[in-house]
Amino acid sequence: MKSHRSIILKIHELLETKKISCVELIKKYLDEIKKNKFNAYITVTENEALNSAALVDKKISSGQEIKLLEGIPVSLKDVISTKGIRTTCGSRMLENYVPIYNATCWEILKNNGAILLGKNNQDEFAMGASNETSFFGPVKNPYDITKVPGGSTGGGAASVVGGLAAFSIGTDTGGSLRQPASFCGIVGLKPSYGSVSRYGIIPMASSFDQAGPLTLTVKDASIVYDAISKFDEKDSSSNSQARNLTYDSLDKDISGIRIGIPKEFMNGMNSEIISSIKNVIKTYENLGAKIDYFSLPEVKYAMSIYYVLMCAEASSNLGRFDGIRYGFRPKNYNNVEDLIIRSRSEGFGDEVKRRILLGTYILSSSYTNNFYKKAQELREFLTCAFASVFEEFDIILLPTTPTTAFGFDYAEDDPIKMYLADVCTVTANEIKIPAISIPCGFDKQNLPIGVQLFAPRFREDILLNAAYKYESENFCVKIVDGVNNLY
Repeated sequence: MKSHRSIILKIHELLETKKISCVELIKKYLDEIKKNKFNAYITVTENEALNSAALVDKKISSGQEIKLLEGIPVSLKDVISTKGIRTTCGSRMLENYVPIYNATCWEILKNNGAILLGKNNQDEFAMGASNETSFFGPVKNPYDITKVPGGSTGGGAASVVGGLAAFSIGTDTGGSLRQPASFCGIVGLKPSYGSVSRYGIIPMASSFDQAGPLTLTVKDASIVYDAISKFDEKDSSSNSQARNLTYDSLDKDISGIRIGIPKEFMNGMNSEIISSIKNVIKTYENLGAKIDYFSLPEVKYAMSIYYVLMCAEASSNLGRFDGIRYGFRPKNYNNVEDLIIRSRSEGFGDEVKRRILLGTYILSSSYTNNFYKKAQELREFLTCAFASVFEEFDIILLPTTPTTAFGFDYAEDDPIKMYLADVCTVTANEIKIPAISIPCGFDKQNLPIGVQLFAPRFREDILLNAAYKYESENFCVKIVDGVNNLY
């Protein structure tokens, strides 16, 4: 596959020219999914997918034009509500929960004719950086099944690079799209907060969560982003500010673009990652970009801000799961208090309970000012600091992760070690800007390395164009397995 192509455009062309029927296409993907090599899916929607594919074929055979995303197979992270289709959040708590409405991002894709293959495995309630906390078992990295795919959107990343979906929609609260994209060698886009509706997405931390695409190429990410980035009155955080469509901005000259490199993120990283990042910088210099390093001491607060506010919001959001209204309920209990205690104790996994406990402590009356309020003030401080940086630079470039994909049980005895996997990604969520991870090389173990780009809020057009220009010079995606290999 060449970088100027995309799997979405290729499938669209094959369907339009009748070189393959939509039913044949979907059957190929479903056959690969049934092999279950990576545990990337929790629920497979075989009947719904085949019925939708038959409607696409009927439309094509009647001579009607099909939309760009019509007939394109997609997978969804299992926090995204799907009407009539199980949505578990990777948790025992919602093991049998079936929503009665669609999340807006899926409703848009469905109306555009995209075909749902199923719901992806993920860290429980999106809490994790390895996809090991899922009630349904860990996902395996298609590059090396002894390694994690990243989290929390690990199933989505594995489904794309493993050829089990043409693209996937996941969520990113502190790096949950970009870190799996880096570990699996694909593209992960976290849009600006407020650009893609959160309606129908079961929340972890409401002021951080943002839905976005996992794709094989930047062009695919652009196509999907332009489709789902719509104002939604059902989402109070949806921003009505005019959005910049990105597809028509791809391949614009970036000569003279100002790219800043934060010194703080170039220290303490894996040496092979730093070497790859330096090669990315050379590529941009050859394209005419102006590169400069800068220091931003304020980022030292980013991890503390994130884990204080995220745990506080998660504790509040997960308070609704009490065994009374919906979700897991034990068969035997003595009274209402016992019902609530046992439902939450048995329904949630260890990592979820850990973050609920931290968040509840942070929000307690004795500590709210010392932790929660201080973190909010520092978040605003960090936002202002980056606003000043963006007066000097158009793009910020940094590593996506401090390491490549690690093995299972990497942080079994030290949760903090796992939390530090987000050290390069959380800042973009805190200040609500768009960020993207794109593949930029491989380490000695042939594991993918990702580079990350930041842009000012709602400037996805600048971000995706810069990413596309690099991809056009250094295309690093390797399709590991599955149907995508056919194209």
